[in-house]
Amino acid sequence: MIWLWGSNWILTILCAVLLATAQSQAGWLQHDFGHLSVFKKSRWNHLVHKLVIGHLKGASANWWNHRHFQHHAKPNVFKKDPDINLMDVFVLGTTQPVEYGVKKIKNMPYQHQHQYFFLVGPPLLIPVFYNFNIMYTMLSRRDWVDLSWAMTYYLRYFYCYVPLFGVFGSLALMTFVRFLESHWFVWVTQMNHLPMDIDYEKHQDWLTMQLQATCNIEQSSFNDWFSGHLNFQIEHHLFPRMPRHNYSLVAPQVRALCEKHGMSYQVKTMWQGFADIVKSLKASGDLWLDAYLHK
Repeated sequence: MIWLWGSNWILTILCAVLLATAQSQAGWLQHDFGHLSVFKKSRWNHLVHKLVIGHLKGASANWWNHRHFQHHAKPNVFKKDPDINLMDVFVLGTTQPVEYGVKKIKNMPYQHQHQYFFLVGPPLLIPVFYNFNIMYTMLSRRDWVDLSWAMTYYLRYFYCYVPLFGVFGSLALMTFVRFLESHWFVWVTQMNHLPMDIDYEKHQDWLTMQLQATCNIEQSSFNDWFSGHLNFQIEHHLFPRMPRHNYSLVAPQVRALCEKHGMSYQVKTMWQGFADIVKSLKASGDLWLDAYLHK
């Protein structure tokens, strides 16, 4: 498109939107291979996972596996789920805010975290934190295989775009694409977990732990595509290796089982899921402020 019609602002923005869409969908695709849910043989899943996350996204399969498997084993459990290790930028759930408030820990104005989330969370997670953390992890662990895969992404990208935008313009375009992708990624991944129970280890059984840490988003063709079928987060966490196209088939059985045993099975609209992220951050911030001032 840029080769044919030039690099004016409208086409550049359209190019960035298309690239961000491709990156987001590649993210859901690598997630499938990372969970060994595509091929029957694990070896092929691992190999294609490196291709997709390395060559198509410029990231590391080993970095992703190390973080993501911990998340699935203990979702929303402090000190065990790296996805809720937010380096004291936010306080989450109902236990951590009170703990920080009582100890007079004020690394951030947590009573306003539902507001600065829009400036820190969606815009910066992928272009700043993930990019740095991925490179640091590969270099510090001397993971030369994953680093080589990631370098093929950057070589291909700059080979395509430096002749069109120059070095600085190509870097700016890449950063903007990551910025757009980061918004997509953060809202989709957090709507299923952040508003749910977040606490220290309770030593619960598998079913109870997963149900308390996850919720579903209503099924629709758009929601399935937009979230990479992770709108069926409950089923995904109960059966991590299940191919994504089977979630909708097993969901009625899981829901019936939960109803039979009186267990919560939450389903929301996508907009409600987004709104609950902000509401939960505000509720946690209010708990922190009350404990900070009065306990």
